[in-house]
Amino acid sequence: MSELFNDAFTKFKGMALLTAGTPDDFNTMTIGWGAVGTIWGMDACTVYVRISRYTLEFMDKYDTFTVSFFDGYKKELGYLGSHSGRDGNKVAEVGFTPVAVGDSVTFKEAEKTLVCRKMYKQLMDEGAIPADVKERFYSGADDGNLHYMFIGEVTDVQ
Repeated sequence: MSELFNDAFTKFKGMALLTAGTPDDFNTMTIGWGAVGTIWGMDACTVYVRISRYTLEFMDKYDTFTVSFFDGYKKELGYLGSHSGRDGNKVAEVGFTPVAVGDSVTFKEAEKTLVCRKMYKQLMDEGAIPADVKERFYSGADDGNLHYMFIGEVTDVQ
């Protein structure tokens, strides 16, 4: 896995899409948090999804998800991260082309895609979040809107 990411710390900062579902029933969202590594002897990808996000319904419903990385497309990824799939077909709005991969979906425009099998899900413990982090990410309108952490085994790289 390490040869795939020369700078793993920047790959998730707004240049990745998390997608769950099938070509006929999926949702995607831009993510700014994530990690790749190993757990339980397997290559893994960890992603985080707020309780309020529509994508959470798809992460719960399906056993696989993808994390697709892009070179460019900043405007499109911004749109996909700031609009809900509940309100319409945001993928069509940006002109991305969904492509079936494994049991999930990626996009023709993606530079690289990790295909993942969901292994673990847990709601973040608000009491374990440092005060400065809680103030920065969980105050105001998002108060109490914590993230679920998902760990997926990377089963394929496209």
